[in-house]
Amino acid sequence: MTSSPPRVSRTVYPRKVPSIAFAIGGLTSFIIFASLLLFSHPLGSSLTDYLYGAETTQQHMEFHHSTSDTSDPIPSPKEVLPISLDPNDNETKATQDSVETECDLFHGNWFYDPVGPLYTNNSCPLLTQMQNCQGNGRPDQGYENWRWKPSQCDLPRFDAKKFLELMRGKTLAFIGDSVARNQMESMMCLLWQVETPVNRGNRKMQRWYFRSSSVMIARMWSSWLVHQFNEPFSFAPHGVTKLKLDQPDERIMEALPKFDVVVLSSGHWFAKQSVYILNDEIVGGQLWWPDKSKPAKVSNVEAFGISVETILKAVAKNYKGLTILRTWSPDHYEGGAWNTGGSCTGKEEPLSPGKLVKNGFTEVMYEQQAGGFQRAVADDKLGNRTKKMKLMDITEAFGYRHDGHPGPYRSPDPKKITKRGPDGQPPPQDCLHWCMPGPVDTWNEMVLEIIRRDMEGGGK
Repeated sequence: MTSSPPRVSRTVYPRKVPSIAFAIGGLTSFIIFASLLLFSHPLGSSLTDYLYGAETTQQHMEFHHSTSDTSDPIPSPKEVLPISLDPNDNETKATQDSVETECDLFHGNWFYDPVGPLYTNNSCPLLTQMQNCQGNGRPDQGYENWRWKPSQCDLPRFDAKKFLELMRGKTLAFIGDSVARNQMESMMCLLWQVETPVNRGNRKMQRWYFRSSSVMIARMWSSWLVHQFNEPFSFAPHGVTKLKLDQPDERIMEALPKFDVVVLSSGHWFAKQSVYILNDEIVGGQLWWPDKSKPAKVSNVEAFGISVETILKAVAKNYKGLTILRTWSPDHYEGGAWNTGGSCTGKEEPLSPGKLVKNGFTEVMYEQQAGGFQRAVADDKLGNRTKKMKLMDITEAFGYRHDGHPGPYRSPDPKKITKRGPDGQPPPQDCLHWCMPGPVDTWNEMVLEIIRRDMEGGGK
């Protein structure tokens, strides 16, 4: 298009009649056009929208992200203030909540990281032999290099110095069964790379102290997280483990005041023989139920959900620190159970996205655990005390990691890899615990991020 000579240069000279007539005609056209515009878009609403941002948020976002148009007069979102700045205003609260929403750490994908793990099986003296897959002869090593990437953000690589600084003067405790021990040892291996701790443990509790920051890492064994005993009860004889599903493990409750952060986990022991007691009545049992003619009221799966609700409510009532509930850790036995020839041999990388094989028992145990958590945090009697409870939802993500278990490499004895028993079955494999280094280290990356959010604020 050909541009006309600049009008500005003419404004300093007297105008002739034709020019004056042309100007009057132009002014008339402008007035008519403006009237039509005001008729279709009243001035009050348009001006309010422009100044205060009502119904223009989406437009602002679009222009803010656009790189092709820089001439639009609409101001950036930072220049447009909401109509009310009162913190009690519902609209303002909704805006603040959307900004402060935490990124979901638990849905994403595994990606291969050639950098590799932060420690090796030779650089961590605390590594249990059963989890020392490389030391036990596992020939592949790629399973150590896969890292978790949430869909909406990044999960930072574990930073031991950052962890010790955040936890300065505080104690983190892992409470649960042998999988909790697996996670605690992973945490210790990660921290050991920057400082050698002092062992201050005893028979009741493992404790490791980091002098530079006065941080303590502790571990308590609690198979079920609720009260257990072996004495006779009603028609259940001595020697069979009894669980009072509505009473928390008293050892946990006694130790809680010593802790600032606790990571709770359980579930796998509900497959073992036990008797379930609720309201001082035997309501069920696992691998034990003498009267087959009388159905049990509570299954082992339901008992798990009740136990989770019990411990969390008790913790909320008596503890002001941060509580993290790690969800069910999936196993990957194929072709049988742990004691009937089940195997995870030959799995060298994660399952591809969308190729997750459903495990019915894992699904129902996860549902019961998540349900127990939700019932606890929704309890009106606990009020705001449940705000310090976080669900670390690892179950689905780790369903893809069938490559991360020791399998047959749970012992340094090379004969155990191939030797079979008289019945032709191979020796039991470990497709429940996790190799170290390996996928389990991701759990502690998540723990660090949850602690950081709690102490520093922000979820991105």
